[in-house]
Amino acid sequence: MKFEGITLTGQKGNFTVYPQLCKGCGLCIQKCPVNIIVWSKDKLGVYGTPLVETNDQDKCITCFKCEMACPDIAIRIDRVGKKSEATK
Repeated sequence: MKFEGITLTGQKGNFTVYPQLCKGCGLCIQKCPVNIIVWSKDKLGVYGTPLVETNDQDKCITCFKCEMACPDIAIRIDRVGKKSEATK
């Protein structure tokens, strides 16, 4: 089964949420150190609960705390613009 994500792009990284997996628990909102993850006003997740999204993706520091806190693997963070130490 392939899940379709909703991706928000930013300067340091991209935030992807998968509506088919997000149950709306809010753990990612609690863990975000820059407080940019918010409840969506118009998108719903798998149980009819609001999805999460970022209100300013350019402020994302790509710390991966939201991705790690999500119990349903509904969030993916992809860093952009920097090569990892392993690929230099």
